[in-house]
Amino acid sequence: MKGIQDSRSDMFYRVSILSGSRVIILPVVLIMVAEMLIYFRHAEAGFIFHTLALLLLTLFVMWIPDSHISRSMQMLLLLPIFRFLNLTMPVFSETTLDVLFYIYLPMLLPAYLVIRHQDLELSGVSMRVFLKSLPGYLLLSCVVGAIIAWGEFQIIEPESLIPDLSLINLLKLSLIMIFIVGFVEELIFRFLLQGRMEISFGRSEGLIIVSLLFGFMHSGYGTLYEIVYVSCVGLVLGYMFQKTGSLSLVSLTHGFANIFLFGLIPLLPYFNV
Repeated sequence: MKGIQDSRSDMFYRVSILSGSRVIILPVVLIMVAEMLIYFRHAEAGFIFHTLALLLLTLFVMWIPDSHISRSMQMLLLLPIFRFLNLTMPVFSETTLDVLFYIYLPMLLPAYLVIRHQDLELSGVSMRVFLKSLPGYLLLSCVVGAIIAWGEFQIIEPESLIPDLSLINLLKLSLIMIFIVGFVEELIFRFLLQGRMEISFGRSEGLIIVSLLFGFMHSGYGTLYEIVYVSCVGLVLGYMFQKTGSLSLVSLTHGFANIFLFGLIPLLPYFNV
């Protein structure tokens, strides 16, 4: 009888240890390792590590009873899913801008399922609050986005995703970068991941962890400077989100940064001084 009781005590002790916030670090590290393998041009190995992270996260969600741990794992699941989409999405268009649309739009479904399952409210995208704050949001997000884009352009010097600065091309670029790319990335990294990591680790630690993940998920550009820079950008966007609680603001800022980076700066050389 005593042996059975000791066995049960050991089992509950192990579950208790696994239920602590530290267990979240394991899949975070796996995701970062997977991204570094992609950075070193070992995409297949990176795919395998993302698969391991996906399986591990799924098992944690099923087996760990602690509520906030399980919810953190559910949100981390979005990152391997996103990378799978990025690596395996069939080519429906030769235009990179269209490819971004096809990669990011499907991510709204798993993000929505997490939001619904965890009974979250997107108060940061309330239309009433958004319209009331729109003038200030537009000014701040445009200025911060331009600064972010100029710094990133010095690192990766991307080509423009549009052939010229015609109204129709600028409109298409703006719609995709703000309402698809910017919104989806900020929904995942700031609203979902950062909000949950701050609960698990604290405001400062949660902000740093998510900012590092944000940087590592840009490993595909093949430069360490980009990973470091985007991690710093994640700190800026995360701090803005902490202070305002506005998903709209960080989505606009992210969107404007991409508009400048992949449209205006490459086509207007005097920006690059």
